[in-house]
Amino acid sequence: MVPSTCPCGFPQPYDACCGRFHRGDAAPTAELLMRSRYAAFALGDEAYLLQTWHPDTRPHRLRLDPEDRWMRLEIVGGSGGGLLEPTGRVEFRAHRSHRGRADVLHENSRFVRHDGRWRYVGPV
Repeated sequence: MVPSTCPCGFPQPYDACCGRFHRGDAAPTAELLMRSRYAAFALGDEAYLLQTWHPDTRPHRLRLDPEDRWMRLEIVGGSGGGLLEPTGRVEFRAHRSHRGRADVLHENSRFVRHDGRWRYVGPV
């Protein structure tokens, strides 16, 4: 089911926000890629997550837990990752509920441009 408001936290409709990246548009910044990946987790879009993972660190398969409910994304900070930069870092907290228990994933993620698109590399 497609949400009306984007799960990434921006107050925009999903289709005008992360939906465009999920349909194939390139995210112009590392933060927007991070947000679109969070939205993909929230929506269960494993294919998008794999596609936006750097090939050097990408797992062969990804199995999202259907019991995870992604509640909120909080961008803590970052550096680089702009329109003309080759690398970037985004620190975030992803709030979720798993079987009714609250949890927070806190990560400082590294992103690089690969084949003209931002790709998630992994934690710093």
